[in-house]
Amino acid sequence: MNLLLISNSTNFGEPYLAWAVTQLELFFQQQRITAESRIVFVPFAGVFINRKPYPESYDAYEERVKTVFAEKLGLTNFTSVHHFEDKAKAVQEADCIVVGGGNTFHLVAEMHRYGLMEAVRKKAQSGTPYVGWSAGSNIACPTLCTTNDMPIVQPASFETLNLVPFQINPHYLDPHPEIDKMIKHGGETRQDRLNEYLAVRPEMTVVGLREACALWLTGEKLYLRGGKPMVVFHYDREKGIQAEEHQPNQDVSFLMR
Repeated sequence: MNLLLISNSTNFGEPYLAWAVTQLELFFQQQRITAESRIVFVPFAGVFINRKPYPESYDAYEERVKTVFAEKLGLTNFTSVHHFEDKAKAVQEADCIVVGGGNTFHLVAEMHRYGLMEAVRKKAQSGTPYVGWSAGSNIACPTLCTTNDMPIVQPASFETLNLVPFQINPHYLDPHPEIDKMIKHGGETRQDRLNEYLAVRPEMTVVGLREACALWLTGEKLYLRGGKPMVVFHYDREKGIQAEEHQPNQDVSFLMR
């Protein structure tokens, strides 16, 4: 498989997808995606884009991403799947699949509704390049259970693409004790919530993917790209839940096993 799983689309103070353009460009070059390649975009996580509510937000989302792809990457054969009557067929005929971020529950619900979960899974497993950011990276996992999003809808199933055998928590945030102390925050940190998940699913591994990071899978090789380390959480019977950091450009193929 050929996957580019990006934590976030936008860093604070930067244009949309600015930090990710280099990763996208390198990935598309390696995968030989050109201006003639048919790119199919899945917009269903975007339920409130440019102040347009669902379903008009899909058009706005498509235009937002399409503009960056055309201007920064020279990729103009770009169409959102919501325009197609037979959405699964559109995926089957694509040269590349791109899934944007937003609300993971809504994305998963719509993909199950239109039969896209199975169609995208088969297409990606056959080697077709898959790019996802935020919710789009979360659904490459076995389930959506490590999303940060509010369940605004109820999907038919929490099961997702299962392209990788571990879970991703996009936008992973470390606790900031000085801020917590200042505002006297007594609630859970992100790690607390992931610990809860591992308490009931101790056989799983969770990757905390910080902002401006991406996982890049080519064949059987998985690498961390971007400017920050990631955190890998797993359960150890003797030591409990463990957290280990892995540095940018490190081979993290062990996660695929």
